[in-house]
Amino acid sequence: MKLANFEKDGIVRAGIVKGGRIYDISEAAAAAKLKRLRSATSVEQLLEPGLLKELSRSEAKLTSGTGIALKSVKLKSPILYPEKIIMVAVNYGSHGKETKTPPPPYPYFFTKFRNAIVGPEEAIIAPKSSKKVDWEVELAVVIGKEGKDIKKEKAYDHVAGYTVSNDISFRDFQSQKNESLGLNWVKGKAMDASLPLGPWLVTSDEIGDPHDLELSLTVNGDRKQKANTGEMLIRIDELVSYASIGNTLRPGDIISTGTPEGIAAATGQPFLKDGDVVEAKVEKIGTLRNPVKKG
Repeated sequence: MKLANFEKDGIVRAGIVKGGRIYDISEAAAAAKLKRLRSATSVEQLLEPGLLKELSRSEAKLTSGTGIALKSVKLKSPILYPEKIIMVAVNYGSHGKETKTPPPPYPYFFTKFRNAIVGPEEAIIAPKSSKKVDWEVELAVVIGKEGKDIKKEKAYDHVAGYTVSNDISFRDFQSQKNESLGLNWVKGKAMDASLPLGPWLVTSDEIGDPHDLELSLTVNGDRKQKANTGEMLIRIDELVSYASIGNTLRPGDIISTGTPEGIAAATGQPFLKDGDVVEAKVEKIGTLRNPVKKG
């Protein structure tokens, strides 16, 4: 299933995306007298224990109406209030080569915060303070089941699905090195409106193998990145397991799995500027489109 948050009459609702239309889950569940689903008004609420299975069983019934034309609604980020946003550094060999960074022997994580999240068609902010605003298309994992110290072989049991992310980076801040501490990861990554997510969450059953997906990114129609998730150095099961060591992963938490080669900082291409349009795409999920606006 494709699950999206969307605005209807100024209120955020959860919907099933199917055939170019979106079906309001709460509204359809009320008509079908499905009590638990009726109260779900966001994708995050659908990640409560047992609800995704109930939703899957009831999908045909919930999408039997006319729905709403997808083009007529405003989509929001599929996850709005994650407790944790975990970003993975240098997880594609090609990106390591272009940045002259040896791949880490274990997952290297940094973080962003909720202020970074924007949805489809919402603006990426290019702040006046940064002249080097960069892009990074990524496959993002959405946690669907709580767990701590998760064994690698059980990791996929904790994954609800996947979405597209764009790890917008501010290279002039990220490159502010401290001899003993290294790069300024969080300041260089976690400014306002620096993590587009969307256009929706696709449940794991529809994705199949998450390590066999084409991903790409364009700026104003010019292709900047193109790769396959099979090129990940550290696989999703290991990322989930490692992230859960000593930390409880909760439904709605995000693990963004890293980017391939093609960033502006390594290729000499122009950085993002006011008026640009960025499109990040992952096979079987869709295209995440965001304009760039100076801030």
